[in-house]
Amino acid sequence: MAKPNYSFEKRQRELARKKKQEAKRERKAHRTEPEKTVPPAEETTAPPAPSEQS
Repeated sequence: MAKPNYSFEKRQRELARKKKQEAKRERKAHRTEPEKTVPPAEETTAPPAPSEQS
């Protein structure tokens, strides 16, 4: 009877875990994209601070 190849099984588990984590990261990134999209013109347009000093 052949010996089980534990290192191969471990490598397969690691690859599956990394794939799952990457998919989760992609879902999170896709979910938060609409909130982060702000046109650059609106970011820099701010009313000037009053510079009056008494």
